[in-house]
Amino acid sequence: MRNIVIEKGDFLPIEEREIEIVERKGIGHPDTICDLVCESVSQALSQYYVKRFGKVLHHNLDKGLLVAGKSQPKFGGGKILEKIKIIVAGRATDKVGNIKIPVKKIGEKAVKDCLRKIVNSSKNIFQNFEIFIDYNPGAENLQEVFKRSNEIAIANDTSFGIAHAPYSKAEILTLKVANFLNSQRFLKKHPFFGTDIKVMTLRQKNEIILTIPGAYIDKYIKNPKDYFEKKERVKKEIEKYLKKISKFKKVKIEHNTLDNPNAKEEGEIYLTVLGLSAEQGDDGQVGRGNRVSGLITPCREMSLEAPAGKNINHPGKLYQILAHIISQEIGKINGVKQCSVQILSQIGKPLDKPQVISVKVLAKNIGKIKDKIYKIINTKFDNLKKIQMEIVKGKYPIC
Repeated sequence: MRNIVIEKGDFLPIEEREIEIVERKGIGHPDTICDLVCESVSQALSQYYVKRFGKVLHHNLDKGLLVAGKSQPKFGGGKILEKIKIIVAGRATDKVGNIKIPVKKIGEKAVKDCLRKIVNSSKNIFQNFEIFIDYNPGAENLQEVFKRSNEIAIANDTSFGIAHAPYSKAEILTLKVANFLNSQRFLKKHPFFGTDIKVMTLRQKNEIILTIPGAYIDKYIKNPKDYFEKKERVKKEIEKYLKKISKFKKVKIEHNTLDNPNAKEEGEIYLTVLGLSAEQGDDGQVGRGNRVSGLITPCREMSLEAPAGKNINHPGKLYQILAHIISQEIGKINGVKQCSVQILSQIGKPLDKPQVISVKVLAKNIGKIKDKIYKIINTKFDNLKKIQMEIVKGKYPIC
């Protein structure tokens, strides 16, 4: 019997609040890069473990750092003076009996494969990056957790996951605009635009201000006039896209507001060599970016736990994803206005029986829908191993 508590939400619905702030960091943002590479390493290592040993072995490669390089952007094409450093660190099982596991080799390949999807501005991207995989085997008691049972996974930490649903109109708008600007379709049409973007949304009543910094790639920019013309093209593309998706009374776009409107030199505008702020001055770290929802939502309940790079028995990862999946299904129930889901583990206890699963719901018919909520939760936990393997295969984004 699981400890599931369903109660009426004690919060004001997000759509009824006067102010709402939402943020998404794009795939080229230094913090997102750290999340993506650490998760790529965990997935690659987990897949190797499963293929070689039939199950995921202990690892937590969830400490990621990006140390910015140094660049010299120039109209028509500049150069990288110092490489961007990417460090993935943590714990990993590298030996089973007499069998050695090439953790560093697997990790380095995973990072490179990930970077190819992020950096769209250079064919020889690895000449601009230094990759470090630094690890040691985990503590014996944590490694032992993975050996105890093939049936019920054991929590290897005391942690919690939290999520909300459904997304607000401002959250949907933020996510869609960011994904639009990071899409291959947009980037092929506008090759001068980098993947390092941010969409910061302020909703005040029914009006929106979108602040969107975005890196431009120098080899496609002839001079300041050309930069501002291309910048205007991007802004018009966003406006055109917003006409298709926006449900707000008014949306104002602020793009690269730090630019000097009378710029004559490269340093007065957002010009880069690779389309990344990481090439000069902007460092990154795991856990400082988007949550499992794909967003940063300060007006909602959320966790500071970083799921990227953690193993599938770590509730700081598993329960974040589970809370998100469960909340999204509850949010689709007819009559549900808003909900939040919190799941708390206890180290050493079965992951399919958390200490508590707390659901807060705003709905007119809460008494009538409780059975549906119980069923959603129990179904997910009854299929925990299946969901864990889906995480290994990369089905669920973590940022």
